[in-house]
Amino acid sequence: MRGTFWPVVLIVLGGLLLLSNLGILPLGELKALLAKWWPLILILIGVSALLKKGR
Repeated sequence: MRGTFWPVVLIVLGGLLLLSNLGILPLGELKALLAKWWPLILILIGVSALLKKGR
């Protein structure tokens, strides 16, 4: 997992923005998804930091 966290985050974010631009996922729904799932993003960042610190 070393060095793959931020690239995966960027890929997912880019995919969501692309779906929004194509009209498949309206921007309002994207905002609602981010508003609902932002704690998971913080948890993933924390887990990633712990795993890097343990090495």
